[in-house]
Amino acid sequence: MPILIELLIILLSTLALLLLISLYRSCMSKDRHSVPEAEGGWPIVGHLPLFSSKDLMHKKLGSMADKYGPIFAVRFGSHRAIVVSSWEVAKECFTLHDKAFADRPMITATKLMCYNGVMFGFAPYGECWREMRKIATIELLSRHRLDSLKRIRAFEVETAIKDLFEAWIEKGKPRSGILMEIKSWLGDLILNISVKMVGGKRYCGSSADCDDTEARRCQRSIRKFFDLFGVVTLSDAISSLGWLDLGGYKRSMNETAKELDVLAQGWLEEHRRKRLSCPGGDREQDFMDLMLNVIEGVKFSDFDADTVIKATCLNIIIAGTDTLIVAITWALSLLMNNPHALEKAQQELDAHVGKRRHVEESDVKNLIYLQAIVKETLRLYPPVPVNGLKSSMEECTFSVGFRIPAGTSLLLNACKIQRDERVWSNPDRFEPERFLTTHENVDVRGQNFELIPFGAGRRSCAGTSLALHTMHLTLASLLQSFEIDTVSGEPVDMTESPGLLNLKASPLEVVLVPCLDQKVYEREE
Repeated sequence: MPILIELLIILLSTLALLLLISLYRSCMSKDRHSVPEAEGGWPIVGHLPLFSSKDLMHKKLGSMADKYGPIFAVRFGSHRAIVVSSWEVAKECFTLHDKAFADRPMITATKLMCYNGVMFGFAPYGECWREMRKIATIELLSRHRLDSLKRIRAFEVETAIKDLFEAWIEKGKPRSGILMEIKSWLGDLILNISVKMVGGKRYCGSSADCDDTEARRCQRSIRKFFDLFGVVTLSDAISSLGWLDLGGYKRSMNETAKELDVLAQGWLEEHRRKRLSCPGGDREQDFMDLMLNVIEGVKFSDFDADTVIKATCLNIIIAGTDTLIVAITWALSLLMNNPHALEKAQQELDAHVGKRRHVEESDVKNLIYLQAIVKETLRLYPPVPVNGLKSSMEECTFSVGFRIPAGTSLLLNACKIQRDERVWSNPDRFEPERFLTTHENVDVRGQNFELIPFGAGRRSCAGTSLALHTMHLTLASLLQSFEIDTVSGEPVDMTESPGLLNLKASPLEVVLVPCLDQKVYEREE
């Protein structure tokens, strides 16, 4: 009993201290040079009570921006964040203050699931991050390397298309087509592309070298990774209460980290065995081979070579799977609900590619309407609608006079920015034609701040080119190979899901009817 009383006294004392700190910071935040803070913040917990786990964060913050303006502040526990909702302020963040906001906050998810910040996409700004991003960019994500790996993307996409055709054959070649759930099909395809390029193996398929059990384990772990990254843990909100694991999120993060590490460790051991059995051989080298060549024996700060290799390889796979699945799923959903755009895209494919061969990446430069569809999809449904993984590492002052202290988090509401009616006419409508007329010079690579689905500045997505290559080829191949329709002609449900990723809430079921000559589907590459 005395122990319980002591614990209660400690807890109450801690809460009282936190209350005093919260009140002090609240008073300090009223400085006329501070970013105006949204109403409704509570002592200690800040604005957390305003956000439900069922809320779509980008819409909640968007509504607040309508009230408080393009830049305002919120508090998540004891941590202050600014919310940016206009392209003008975003441009200032990524140009004038790009270095100031180049840091990543060391949140609980980063510590527990990213090897304590070794994954370069989540790493704090510093020498280790610079070296790892440089290696990843040169060895896998450079134009030369992407071009040399295009046959992997082509093989996997054509194999996946062939699987759909064979499913139609097995059903007896029905003229009405077959019903397919596209999200799971995309999941297998994108995982195969990512793991083949990084780890040199295929996970999904009927061939003997595939491992369906491990594939499902990998997919589940990646999905849990993103789910947990969208959680604000108690230790992130109120660091002094970090010893409490309310909700069991820390336990789940540790479990997910272990699952992913086991997968990466298996790939690493397999690569080392192959190198011993075939030293100096002429077998094709994947990214993990290249990492072993570059990093073996090198010390990166406090991290050993194995940790750096596993973290970097997992980073590329994690960043390039679910985000792409989300984007392509939304693209198909939008086309299903806009049949005139679907017909126009298929007519473009017929004109520039025809029906006697598979569409190739080299064709994409001529498929300008397809490119416009991809841009419009990323505008309306960016895979990560609110980018919250930025933190100021030094004080900076915005042109309007607001002073941002070091350690302030930045929440970039890409969804709000990309539906700004000052920039986009009919901002909520799907109109790919806008990228052929009024916005034909607007790109998604971070130079046009009204369209930043991949971020901008020095911490923009390193895999943007790979993502676009894969998205264009996959979408073009599916549209070329099949007539596509919804079930019973019903419109596709466009309900979004809460969380870090902008997932479509319901499955995407479509009816597919092959429209190419059978020899094209069956051709062996």
